[in-house]
Amino acid sequence: MNISVVGLGLIGGSMALSLKESGFADSVIGVDNKTEHVIKALELQLVDRVALLNDAIKQSDIIILAVPVDALVKLLPEVLNHISENQVVIEVGSTKKPAVDSVRNHPNRGNFIATHPMAGTEFSGPEAAIRNLFDNKTCVLCDVQDSKPALVKMIEKMYTEGLKMRLTYLDSAAHDVHTAYISHISHICSFALASTVLQKEKDEESIFNLASSGFESTVRLAKSNPDTWIPIFRQNQDNIIDVLDEYINTLLKFKGLMLADGYDKFKDYLTQANDIKRILNK
Repeated sequence: MNISVVGLGLIGGSMALSLKESGFADSVIGVDNKTEHVIKALELQLVDRVALLNDAIKQSDIIILAVPVDALVKLLPEVLNHISENQVVIEVGSTKKPAVDSVRNHPNRGNFIATHPMAGTEFSGPEAAIRNLFDNKTCVLCDVQDSKPALVKMIEKMYTEGLKMRLTYLDSAAHDVHTAYISHISHICSFALASTVLQKEKDEESIFNLASSGFESTVRLAKSNPDTWIPIFRQNQDNIIDVLDEYINTLLKFKGLMLADGYDKFKDYLTQANDIKRILNK
């Protein structure tokens, strides 16, 4: 099994590393338009060798596109133009519908599978690649009814055996709604809190000296690469704005209760929020 990974950042690099070490891939070819990423990926032995995109496609059974989602909608149709009937192309972006729509009528649509391995950190680049990043995490496969069944089985095997992930299935529109709630809003809120505190810190330099692990964990995602997240926010804008409206309304409700000295009611809301422990502990 020869696999090409296009985009050697955190996700692509971690997938390459895990697929090599699990033995699922006989050979992993790295592709990246940044020379420094190619050099670092070879240095860290994330991939076996590197190649230009067209050469990598010719040598691969599976082509993994791990590029920013704005670049993906342009790259995906081009890659599908150059594959044979037995090759499969997957992407691993945080939004799905724009990618799916970009190839909806492509003659090789059946050779494409939209996937989202739900794992990551706030770091980026090949040096951020982590062994076993995907172990026991969930991968979403979208719109699999539009892909060739044999190729779907191949990718299911890659994720479950090669990356040790659990699988779940959604249509692309539902995926984008769900990720707006469980991922995208978390990043926006983390960026917003970090920005707010940085503005305040100009007047009160001691604020970071008082910061505890709670603050650190809350703003951790604000370390994420804006070049990755701005395209995600743009592509999933409508869903994210809906979630932001609900979140802002909740914040205003909390503010109103504080102004009205309604702390008994405030406590009821916080107790309800505690139920998140039951869901996350599943």
